[in-house]
Amino acid sequence: MSDKTPSPDMLHDLVAAALKAGADAVEAVSARRATLSVGVRNAALEEVEQEEARDLGLRVFIGRRQATVSASDLSDATRARLVERAVAMARLAPEDPYAALAPQDRLAAAPHADLDLFDPSERTAEALEAVAAEAEAAALAVAGVSKSEGGHAAWSTSEWRLVTSHGFDGRHRGSAFSAGVGVIAEKDGAMERGGESRTVRHLSDLPDARSLGLKAGERAIARVGARKIASGAAPVIFENRIATQVLSPLLGAISGPAVARGSSFLKDRLGQAVLPSGVDLIDDPFRHRGLGSTPFDDEGVAVERREIVRDGVLTTWLLNTASAAQLGLASTGHASRGLAGPAGVSTHNLHLAPGEGDLDALMAQAGTGLLITSMFGPSLNGNTGDWSAGVSGFWFEKGERAYPVNEVTVAGNLIDLYARLQRGSDLEFRGAFNSPSLLFDKVAIAGK
Repeated sequence: MSDKTPSPDMLHDLVAAALKAGADAVEAVSARRATLSVGVRNAALEEVEQEEARDLGLRVFIGRRQATVSASDLSDATRARLVERAVAMARLAPEDPYAALAPQDRLAAAPHADLDLFDPSERTAEALEAVAAEAEAAALAVAGVSKSEGGHAAWSTSEWRLVTSHGFDGRHRGSAFSAGVGVIAEKDGAMERGGESRTVRHLSDLPDARSLGLKAGERAIARVGARKIASGAAPVIFENRIATQVLSPLLGAISGPAVARGSSFLKDRLGQAVLPSGVDLIDDPFRHRGLGSTPFDDEGVAVERREIVRDGVLTTWLLNTASAAQLGLASTGHASRGLAGPAGVSTHNLHLAPGEGDLDALMAQAGTGLLITSMFGPSLNGNTGDWSAGVSGFWFEKGERAYPVNEVTVAGNLIDLYARLQRGSDLEFRGAFNSPSLLFDKVAIAGK
């Protein structure tokens, strides 16, 4: 059997070899991926990138000492060196009282759920080029669009398998299809960008290229003529496409490692209100075709649908095995890891449950204020929750968009802002983290 077609027992063999070499516990991971992406600019093919790879990762434990190694060469000789190096490194590593495999009673029992994450459809470079070119052409056809930043389309597949010395053997595979385009609109020497892209698990769920291009062109045109606004305080709405960027610091603040280190502005808020009453933040690893779906976490722990925030109250930390042990709790199935290094934490398919009233209704409710459609350079003090970000979007008056704005900074303390969050009804499931538009009744704005 060739090195490129390894034995299906390869991970079990790695585990056995590491145990024989002196490890007390072992975790072996394989990751296989294939990707093909195409970029066009001004209807001409600009780039084609193709990759096929298979990598291995090995984590070994000797008592409370651990080491991780990885390799992309699957030959017998390399695998033998991988085991030898991992065990030698573990013997020299400092003791970590929380280093261990996931408890056996927390492992996901087989058979593992099929979440419809894999579409066997394949796309040729020619087909991807046609999609990218069509999206670009549609965007450039929008009156006022002057330049293309390029159209792109891609296809990929991946497979992840985890085998441990205490009996876990699980695998899942997925596919991804994506397309998008970015363009520039220009007026009186001022240029504004607009773009749109989507990624889905199944090809049939991907929006057509023309609609993506039209949306990109319309966004660029809408931004033309952006003004600066005066500093002050006003209602602020974060459009649903970028509203998750306001919520992301909450996830970092409830991650087990941050809480265990004491470097979290929410470290004392478990079981307390962190969002307004009636608001739920839901993590669902079992969403069919979800970009963040998984039948088990990256340590093999069983996952479950959780209301991380229920009726405004924080119900849980996000825990892997190590942070759970440090806090005297059980893993919540949120371990996330690559091939090398210990596990961190991440959510699966997260969404903020919607409220009532669409974006127009939120603007009507606020009357006058700032609608944010893009954000860059956010800054956060993880201990206090003080936060700021550069933004652009639209100033609205009497509930209607008045004119585009840019070079604006918004700032506040997230504990205070989260307590005053108001949700729109416009939740869309576009990624692994989704939110409706969010209104905050009064936010500090720094402009001209």
